[in-house]
Amino acid sequence: MADKLIKRTPCIGVCSTTYGDDICRGCRRFRHEITSWIEYTDSEKSIINRRLEKFKITVLEEKFHVKDSEKFKEALLEAKVRFNQDLQPICWVFDLFRSLDTENLNLKEFSLNVREAFIDISLSQLKDDINKEFYELSLAHYQRYIQPSFFT
Repeated sequence: MADKLIKRTPCIGVCSTTYGDDICRGCRRFRHEITSWIEYTDSEKSIINRRLEKFKITVLEEKFHVKDSEKFKEALLEAKVRFNQDLQPICWVFDLFRSLDTENLNLKEFSLNVREAFIDISLSQLKDDINKEFYELSLAHYQRYIQPSFFT
């Protein structure tokens, strides 16, 4: 079965590369990926999106469980949360937290459960942890595979 191409930009409108960051604090793409996005083939765009998807899955699956993907999707659409339906449903948690205030968020309405090991952590703290871990994965990838060696 062929992997479905994900061509949509992962941009969430919070770009920090314009301020000198090598990794965007919003979408976690690298500076060169953002500036060259329109020149990339659909396959290249999909490769970048798959990397970001894998990082999100790594961070989110240990903390959350999606009980019903269709109910989750319907609830996100009803709440007018912008999310990429081509990604795995667990990735939508990132968009949910980005879009809605965690203070009054009822995860059951989105067909989500917090995993047992994280049940006593506030959603606000989980959101911060997710953002930090997602950034750290992107940073590690950048330092390992992208960053020119003369910088190290």
